[in-house]
Amino acid sequence: MAIFTIVAGARPNFMKIAPIIHQLQKKQKEGFDVNFRLVHTGQHYDKKMSGDFFEQLNIPEPDANLGGGGGTQAEQTAAIMVAFEKELLENRPDIVIVVGDVTSTLACSIAAKKLQIDVAHVEGGIRSGDLTMPEEINRMVTDSITDHFFTTSEIANANLRKSGFAEDKIHYVGNTMIDTLMAQMPRFQKPEGKIFENLEPGQYFVMTMHRPANVDQEHKLKAMIDAILEGTKGLPIIFPVHPRTAKNLQSLGIDAPNLLMSDPLGYLEFNYLVKNAKGVITDSGGITEEASVMNVPCVTLRDNTERAETIHLGTNELAGTDPAKLKPYLEKIMAGTWKQYQGIPMWDGKTAERIVDILIESYS
Repeated sequence: MAIFTIVAGARPNFMKIAPIIHQLQKKQKEGFDVNFRLVHTGQHYDKKMSGDFFEQLNIPEPDANLGGGGGTQAEQTAAIMVAFEKELLENRPDIVIVVGDVTSTLACSIAAKKLQIDVAHVEGGIRSGDLTMPEEINRMVTDSITDHFFTTSEIANANLRKSGFAEDKIHYVGNTMIDTLMAQMPRFQKPEGKIFENLEPGQYFVMTMHRPANVDQEHKLKAMIDAILEGTKGLPIIFPVHPRTAKNLQSLGIDAPNLLMSDPLGYLEFNYLVKNAKGVITDSGGITEEASVMNVPCVTLRDNTERAETIHLGTNELAGTDPAKLKPYLEKIMAGTWKQYQGIPMWDGKTAERIVDILIESYS
């Protein structure tokens, strides 16, 4: 029997593991001798940031919750490693499957390899080149000890080859996040609440911000929001506020009736808003992927990206973190002259099938 442990910890992880779980369940029904455990590290513990996803994405309740949320990055990493080591000693798998680039990904990879357990990294090989981002360090360290890389693009493949990894470790499979997007699109639903009632398709923006470069300095956050308000010409801006950002917004005193702030939204509700938006303004990596595939203009408030394919073939553009440089991007969206989605190879909704086939072949 092949035994897999699948790790999830933070909100983006759930979209990435859901199709892998569904494919493993399908293989079990077809008679394949495979088993898996789902381990939730507890890195995100707010219900909207994690709990709702199990229900909306039809993921089974986790077999273990490590309770690793809170504290500094070092404290969180240590807590997850200690708890995950115990989990692996009690339930040893053939391979640990980690996804993305969050703290849980790094911590669980290290714990697994120190117990001589193979690691598969879904979304391996992506790089921003920016070592000020904790996620970049997580990617680099995880990839340095990974046994199977499941990659989303030829750019990621090239990064891994440059680092000297053997070709037989690199599996170009596509993007499981897009598997989830395609599977769930028919179920997207308009969020409940007064601020969403009068939204017209193509006549509002969706905004997310959480990165320290954008939200930790009050004057810069205010300047960025002022620039966004000016460039969107009074159209409603739906702003699900990340907990980090909420703290910093309280003292800004911004008075704009079209800036409509909400609590974090569930997956189905948030992507309903993205699909029907005039444009997306974000500093998130994953949202740029979803917006691209749904052919929605996307402006990224960062100076670099680990998902360059969303710029070359998608609908994403890097506007940087200087509020003064945002204007031409918003003008182009308002004018309706934004570029169209070109199609990213292998982002076809069948990535999880390819991943599970490779895993079963390798470990059965």
